[in-house]
This record gives sequence, structure tokens and C-alpha cells, in this order.
Amino acid sequence: MIKLITAAALMAASFQTPPAKRDEPQLSQEHTAMLRCSAAFALVSYGQANGDEAAKAWPTIDPRGREFFVRSLAKIIDDTGMTRDQVSQLAEAQAQRLLDADLLDSVMPGCLLMLDSSGV
Repeated sequence: MIKLITAAALMAASFQTPPAKRDEPQLSQEHTAMLRCSAAFALVSYGQANGDEAAKAWPTIDPRGREFFVRSLAKIIDDTGMTRDQVSQLAEAQAQRLLDADLLDSVMPGCLLMLDSSGV
């Protein structure tokens, strides 16, 4: 029984977000998802505007994706007290992570659902 409780506790701990670095604000799951999708929309929008065939495979992102990006970053600023520059840096880092880890195609379906449910 104790082994089962210990295993469950270890598994639960593995799903938790690691603590933020000292000067890095902790983002909620909602903010993190908004940031990830904003970055994904920016990448797809850029690709679509520049004739990238992989980006063209997705539904047309602009103008809705751009509006989602603006509203999401503004909400993160309002909710966290971060500066526009800080949030922009987080969005840029998120976009780079999506590219580096080749995750754009895996996050886009969920992001499109998020876009549809956002009312933008």
C-alpha cells in the first residue's frame, strides 16, 4: 500500500510544472496555452504569407489568428503585470521552441479549436 501511495505521489509530481526561475513570472495553464497558440498562429501566418506549402495546408489564419495573438498577449499582460516586452519575449521563445522541437503540426489542431472557441 505504501509503495502504491509513493508511486502515485511521484507520478503526480512529474506532471507538475517546474517552479519558475527567480525573475520569471509563473504563467497559468491558460496563459501558457494562449502563448503557445499565439506563437503557432504567428508561425503559420508568416508561412502562409510567404508561400510555405506546409503552412498553406492549414486554414487561413489571418485575420483571426492575428486578433487572437493580440488579445491573448494583452490578457497575459493584464493578468500578470508583465510588460509588453516581457510577454513578447515569451512569445518569441515559444515560437522558437515550436520550431526547434518540430511541434507546430502537433499543436495546431488544438490551437484551431481554441481559436474557434475564443469568439475571434
